[in-house]
Amino acid sequence: MYSEKVIEHFLSPQNAWYMPDADGVGRIGEPGCGDNCMIFIKVREGIIHDISFLIFGCGAAIASGSMTTVLAKGKTLQAALEITEQDIIDALDGLPEAKQHCSNLGTAALRAAIQDYLIKQGQTSEEYR
Repeated sequence: MYSEKVIEHFLSPQNAWYMPDADGVGRIGEPGCGDNCMIFIKVREGIIHDISFLIFGCGAAIASGSMTTVLAKGKTLQAALEITEQDIIDALDGLPEAKQHCSNLGTAALRAAIQDYLIKQGQTSEEYR
C-alpha cells in the first residue's frame, strides 16, 4: 500500500512543469522499469531558487520526483547533492519495497542537473564539494 504522502504527490505533484530557461537540466532513465525523469534547476548565488520536473513513470516515480523537488528547492547546491534516496522515501512516509528504486530517479536527475549547471560554470561536483 502507498502512504497518504505518496498518493498526495502522485495525484497533485508539485513543481511538475517544463522549465525552458533552466540553468541546469538532468535526464535520467531507469531501463529496468522504463521510467524517465528530467529535473530543471534555476540557481542564484549557489542556491536552487527554482526547480521543476517532468517524469514518465508509475505513481511511485511521480511522487518521488515531486518530493525530490520539494526537498531541493531553497537548498544550497551542496545540500541538494546530499539528498539521498532514503531521504525521499522517508519524506514520502515510505514506499513499498518493490517501488523503492523509484526514489533513485529523482535524486539521480537532481545530481545530473546540478552537474550540468556546474559544468556550464566551468566546475564539477567534485570540485564544488
